[in-house]
Amino acid sequence: MPKKRPICKFNCDSDCRPRRILFFIRVQKLPIFLKYWLPVLVWMALIFSASADSHSAERSSRFFEPFLHWLFPQMPQTSVDQIHHIFRKCCHLAAYAVLALLLWRALHQSKNNLPPWSWPKVGGTLLIVSLYGASDEFHQSFVPTRTPLVSDVFIDTAGGAIGLFALWIFHLCRKPKLHK
Repeated sequence: MPKKRPICKFNCDSDCRPRRILFFIRVQKLPIFLKYWLPVLVWMALIFSASADSHSAERSSRFFEPFLHWLFPQMPQTSVDQIHHIFRKCCHLAAYAVLALLLWRALHQSKNNLPPWSWPKVGGTLLIVSLYGASDEFHQSFVPTRTPLVSDVFIDTAGGAIGLFALWIFHLCRKPKLHK
């Protein structure tokens, strides 16, 4: 009997077109991942690295407090410490607001039947932000110079909520108004 020649060049017994189609679909989805999800992962990595010793309050005070003393030479040290503390918490808010915006953008690009501004996406985004904030504080429990605080998880979640609220306001302002 003559030997049956394979249909596909990959030396398989059947037609390999479905496998090739799946491969090309996956390759085509890679730019979408890079465009929407890579910024989220990079931002999460930056937040994770900021939880290390190099970004502790003790280290940041070496730069921030002399700057405040230079701006306001008569300011008492207790006020400088309070401003430094508030500055660090505002950095928490800002970092997690950006994370929420990047997450919402990545979730928003997915193909589903939800409207452009949907509360399930907002809730999912806020849930991911708060879980990442909790994991960040858990990471800080292993860093000797950092103190994990539950209040920071609330600040991180509030930052995410502020970012999403700003996005909602922006969305409302861009919505075309109906005229009578």
